[in-house]
Amino acid sequence: MTFYNLGLIGYPISASVSPQIHSAALKEAGLKGEYKLYPIAPDDIQGLKDLLAKVRSGELQGLNVTIPHKQNVIPLMDELSDTAKIIGAVNTIVLKDSKLIGDNTDAPGFSNDLQNLLGQKELRNQNALILGSGGAARAVTYALLNTGWHITIATRHADIKQAKTLIKDYETHNAQYAAKLSNIELKAESLSPHLPTLSLIVNTTPVGMKSHHAGTPWPKTLPFLDNAALYDLIYTPTKTQLMKDAAQTKLPTRNGLGMLIGQALLSFEIWTGKKVPVEKIALE
Repeated sequence: MTFYNLGLIGYPISASVSPQIHSAALKEAGLKGEYKLYPIAPDDIQGLKDLLAKVRSGELQGLNVTIPHKQNVIPLMDELSDTAKIIGAVNTIVLKDSKLIGDNTDAPGFSNDLQNLLGQKELRNQNALILGSGGAARAVTYALLNTGWHITIATRHADIKQAKTLIKDYETHNAQYAAKLSNIELKAESLSPHLPTLSLIVNTTPVGMKSHHAGTPWPKTLPFLDNAALYDLIYTPTKTQLMKDAAQTKLPTRNGLGMLIGQALLSFEIWTGKKVPVEKIALE
């Protein structure tokens, strides 16, 4: 029987619950294996290459990728799946036919869990605000574009170029996306005019995460309106300051644990060929 050596690349990742998810998945699927954390600093490209060599050699059967390496690993792949290519970010790595393949399960993981926040509402052609423009934002953008949303990407001034690149990449893929994508600076005076038309706010930044920065990415002087739902991709802590502030205005909120489990099990299926239902994974 194959012993599955699996793991997660990122930095910092000490708070990750991915080992618990994949240990539970291995048990549920009746497979032997383990899932380890591989913290690799943002500028340690040699560290990435060394770890990926272990996938090539068969020492590792699969890796997940998280902040800050979802785009860093792309030049090190032999091929990208269509989804990873369009999103421009990789969260799953596997060896197939002696080729290192980069895939992305974040988008379907997000889409599936978003329904738990929004229910069965018909939200095509509604407006979403995404905070951040990194790899996670690319996956969320892809998921929302595929279900007909209009999207505004809000970033700090320093990240405006990154947001414009994200938009350009999607417009290059599909010219029709041009009418559905825009970007603004993440500050009160820029956000305020957009709030009345929003149905959804998604935080893809690490601000509020235990291992990154305390606080909230939302401008302190800007009150929430009660017409939108808030999805925060962060899951540690389970209630971020952003979620607490939004809940005070009666916004429905949800953290990223459901997305994390969903994308993890899709990665697990890529590595092992085994499907494990989301409801079979219970975290303490």
